[in-house]
Amino acid sequence: MSAPDIRMPVFAGKFYPASAQALKKQIQSFLSPPAAVKQNAIACLLPHAGYIYSGGVAAQTVSRINIKDQLILFGPNHTGYGKNISVMTEGSWQTPLGDVKIDSDLAREILQGCPYLEDDNIAHQAEHSLEVELPILQYFKSNFKMVPIVFSFEEIGVLKTIGQQIAVAIKKNGLKDKVLLVASSDMTHYEPEVRAQKNDRMAIEAILNLDEERLALTVERFNISMCGVIPTITMLSCAKALGATRGELVKYQTSGDVTEDKNSVVGYAGITIF
Repeated sequence: MSAPDIRMPVFAGKFYPASAQALKKQIQSFLSPPAAVKQNAIACLLPHAGYIYSGGVAAQTVSRINIKDQLILFGPNHTGYGKNISVMTEGSWQTPLGDVKIDSDLAREILQGCPYLEDDNIAHQAEHSLEVELPILQYFKSNFKMVPIVFSFEEIGVLKTIGQQIAVAIKKNGLKDKVLLVASSDMTHYEPEVRAQKNDRMAIEAILNLDEERLALTVERFNISMCGVIPTITMLSCAKALGATRGELVKYQTSGDVTEDKNSVVGYAGITIF
């Protein structure tokens, strides 16, 4: 029998430091003042850019959450490789802070109950949207298992169904209070900051109200370049099926806060779902 797949880090040294010491130091630098009291969230939305731009938003959001033993990660497929909706079911992902094992039992249960998803490693090999979340999650909890899922295009009715089907698999295995859902998305891309903030505010409001339909319509109507709207819709649907009733914005900023270039920014939001 061959050894389980180990997905090596692709973006260490690019989006975040390649050494454990430097990585921990950078994440710690994002946490001043100290984090608030941790809460038991059902889900969260985290950005996935280079840490110098969005790491503070992600770290401060995660610092407020009790990280559970099992995570389901929902991210966009930027590369176009692999299946339309791809789940990696075997092996582990390596980061500078150690390996994260895939929860194969839960992954297979989700696949069995959701015919829209496919077992596929190819989509994950060069995709950054989930990889960059792992070190920040590991900083706060060194041992958890995960199910990584990345999405290409799909229509909203299907996405809501997928979220509900994943929730059924979670509850079927008695994991309703033991799984944290993590959606990965940046907000507006490469627009003037005033416009980005205005558009992102509308999308964030829809997320805070757990309103998938409103989020989809807002993104379409105002042409908001939110790269992870598809996984976010799926996460919201799943979270509501698990009992979520509200969202809370932890932090929003743009790349302009770092670069001081307000003419072309990317927006980043950290949101917790309860």
